Amino acid sequence: MKSAVAIVDGEHYPPVVRDALQNLPYDFLAVHLIGGTEKLRGGEDYGVPRAQDLDEALVELEPDVVVDLSDEPVLGPRERFQTASRVLFHGIPYVGADFRFDPPLFAPFSLPSLAIIGTGKRVGKTAVAEHAARVLSEDREVVIVAMGRGGPPEPEVAEAPPSLERLLELSRHGRHAASDYLEDAALAEVVTIGCRRCGGGLAGMPAFSNVVEGADLAAAREPDLVIFEGSGAAIPPVAVDRRVLVVDAGQDPEVAAGYLNAYRILISDLVVLTMAGNKERAARMREAIADVKPGIPIVAVELRPRPLAAVAGRRVALFSTALPAAHAVLAAHLRDAHGAATVEVFGSLADRARLSSDLDGTAAELYLVELKGAAIDVVAERAAERGIEVVIVGNDVVPLPGETDLRAELRALCERVPEPSLP
Repeated sequence: MKSAVAIVDGEHYPPVVRDALQNLPYDFLAVHLIGGTEKLRGGEDYGVPRAQDLDEALVELEPDVVVDLSDEPVLGPRERFQTASRVLFHGIPYVGADFRFDPPLFAPFSLPSLAIIGTGKRVGKTAVAEHAARVLSEDREVVIVAMGRGGPPEPEVAEAPPSLERLLELSRHGRHAASDYLEDAALAEVVTIGCRRCGGGLAGMPAFSNVVEGADLAAAREPDLVIFEGSGAAIPPVAVDRRVLVVDAGQDPEVAAGYLNAYRILISDLVVLTMAGNKERAARMREAIADVKPGIPIVAVELRPRPLAAVAGRRVALFSTALPAAHAVLAAHLRDAHGAATVEVFGSLADRARLSSDLDGTAAELYLVELKGAAIDVVAERAAERGIEVVIVGNDVVPLPGETDLRAELRALCERVPEPSLP
């Protein structure tokens, strides 16, 4: 029989709860009264010890499962997800009358490691992973292991940045030539290993992946640090020393810090808040994150395009996944910081039909393209047909004025990563 801690509330008459504890198929070690007073008279006896603090009870008692015997109004949907996140953080399943949440499983990994995870797709994980790799590789050997929904069938090592011709070749052979590991290889200036994953649970566990095999390839190279990059809201299924969570400040705080994103916050050591130019919106997100994990460092940043070749004096079109609200800022940056003569910005890389229309409507002499979505099979192919030059674009991570130094935060994280054990 599995050992359990029960979550109960004071809206239930205690004898009813006691009967449930006696009849359910668990060995209850304790109950935690999570709230409610309607049916309580004082001195309630549930037949098992009372745990005043849930987190302390989970650490001390190490139950096999937490069983939720509460209900509305004490634990509504929002509060249940918050409680589930706390329980999963301890690596314990959380079950109720008609639901079950299991903690993600993480394969052991022996080398110093850092994961970059996110609260969703296109929040800036790849840009942050590449930034971290460039910063941390200044004085150590770094390898990135990236998983994606379009990754290779077997883990694949990219030793050097791929050329545009190589990416077109991959695309013409039916491969996804804008997979995150290829973008990392092109922009992070470190060895990158590409993996694939399919599906993602509410707490981030992939339904299928070959990331563990990719981790083995990385370990065989014996680098000083391995950076594991998540995909969407899915978390690399590897036990790492530290995690950085990337959150888009434009997300709904109820979503970004609620549901099982609260679990993602709890297992992380640093939050990078991207697209944070709107101070009021960023402040709301910062408050929501701090409510889940008080004291976690949060660095607000913006992403700015960085072409891999000179664009000064050229008429350029930038093809990206950026939302329309950011287009004017991106265009101004390419003009002011990189000297482009004229700039058109299109955010249609994830929409092939709209992208094709955008390509038909531009008279630019140079295409700038993020390595995402249809960057290669549509934009680069159309450019090849027209004889137009293509330049790959990365995204620089730029902390906002007054923010903590992200570079210093990343280095501090990795200084706390333990050295690999001697054989």
